[in-house]
Formats: sequence, C-alpha cells, structure tokens
Amino acid sequence: MSYPLDRLYQEVAYIAYHFHWPLDEILVMEHRERQTWVKEISEINSEINKSRK
Repeated sequence: MSYPLDRLYQEVAYIAYHFHWPLDEILVMEHRERQTWVKEISEINSEINKSRK
C-alpha cells in the first residue's frame, strides 16, 4: 500500500512551515517519524493557543 501523495505534501509543508527544515531532510524521514513531528508541532500550537486565551 502506498502513502497518498497529497498527505505527504501536507506533512512536509506543515513541518517545513513550522520548523523551517529543508525539504530534503523532511523527505528522507520515515512516514512514522514525519507523523510524530506533525503531532508534536500540533501540540505546541495547541499550547500556544491556550495561553493566548
């Protein structure tokens, strides 16, 4: 089973936008590692948003 290309683009864009990591570094990550970073970034954003309320 292959990973949907649109989901890959979303993950890469999300990580690159928030952490400013180069595309090459993000693309060589395993799927699970990218998902872990997406989750971590999401949690950081949630905490930031909570503190602004």
